[in-house]
Amino acid sequence: MTEQVQRLQAGQDVPEFELQDQNGVLRRASELTKTPTILYFFPAAGSPGCTKEASDFEANLDEFSSLGFQIVGVSPDSVEKLKNFEESHELTFTLLSDPDVVAHKAFGAHGEKSLYGRLYKGVLRSTILIKDGKVLEALYNVKATGHTNMLLRRLGN
Repeated sequence: MTEQVQRLQAGQDVPEFELQDQNGVLRRASELTKTPTILYFFPAAGSPGCTKEASDFEANLDEFSSLGFQIVGVSPDSVEKLKNFEESHELTFTLLSDPDVVAHKAFGAHGEKSLYGRLYKGVLRSTILIKDGKVLEALYNVKATGHTNMLLRRLGN
């Protein structure tokens, strides 16, 4: 029996969550998303794909900011691991720790994956564009490489 992943649709309210950031500060979705936000879910801080994706977001931070968007990354990693990831890659945006994948599930970013024919549950690399507390667009199974350029094109930059 497979667990159905509830994917978000444009126009839906942003699910509420309360997670610690890389500095151990408790952050609520309703507070974070008062500003237009690109909320991206990634599997593992420090892995090659996640490092590439985070570095690309960092390199394009000014462009996203000029479009009015902040970047927030979410992974199941611990606060300590996210802090090390932030420092080792000189990241300047918020990273949220979701060890129980509660936010991942609420946003449709956790479910069945396949690796070499083996099915398992894990993080589905996903990006949710949020404005005025609503989902602007929900993108699932995105690629780590080229992702930020695709987002900038979608946002009209």
